[in-house]
Amino acid sequence: MSVAEVKTVNEHLYEGMFLVGSSQFANDPDATINAILTILQKAGATIVAHRPWQDGKLAYEISGHRKGLHYVVCFRMPSSGMDVVVRQCHLSETVIRQLIIKHTPELFNAMVDALNGVHSVPAEDEETPEAPAEAEE
Repeated sequence: MSVAEVKTVNEHLYEGMFLVGSSQFANDPDATINAILTILQKAGATIVAHRPWQDGKLAYEISGHRKGLHYVVCFRMPSSGMDVVVRQCHLSETVIRQLIIKHTPELFNAMVDALNGVHSVPAEDEETPEAPAEAEE
């Protein structure tokens, strides 16, 4: 059974990308992660998977930050919780920016597997695409 199949009727599947300060994450990663997860839990979200994604120089300065860490979270939540997430992120001193995307069950499961380090292997009855045969001369 996949993670997406367990969702309740009014819940949707989301991927959230949260930009936080690199130095803040480096100094206290647990507090930074806890701040992000608390925002989501206040909105009624169920966290499925999360991890740091990318750390580095930003393309342009945002709120005085030149470096940032992108933290990705896959979660289930009723759509009514979206206003709470956006409001809490704007009030947060931890989150610089956020982007939340609604996913299909297939994409959500693939993201969760990727975050958890699971490599999908085709089932035995599925055909794997073969490389095109080279023409003989």
